[in-house]
Amino acid sequence: MDFAGVLDIAGHIVIGIGIAFMVIGAYGLFKFRDFYPRLLIASKIDTVGLLTVLFGITLRSGFTFFSAKVLFIAVIILILNPMVAHIVARAAYRAGYQLEGTLTDDSSEEEPFAEE
Repeated sequence: MDFAGVLDIAGHIVIGIGIAFMVIGAYGLFKFRDFYPRLLIASKIDTVGLLTVLFGITLRSGFTFFSAKVLFIAVIILILNPMVAHIVARAAYRAGYQLEGTLTDDSSEEEPFAEE
């Protein structure tokens, strides 16, 4: 087996790991019910899963101009996806969106752990 065959097999394995990460992450989206945990899981699926698949594609294609373009796209994804997730979470927080069961500023008058 030559070097190109080894890279092809390694690329398939890395792509499979990335797809498995995305499937497990999609299960996590259904498991969590609130907005913020779902946003965290969705950003991890986008960032880590897609980067793993893109790295596998780069391994399969060899080190060519095509793989340079794929790696450039991966760098853009690595920078933009966490930033966009942060912007969405911050907008939801500023709009007043809260998780179920959290205390608000109005309910801070009650001291739930006060000694009696």
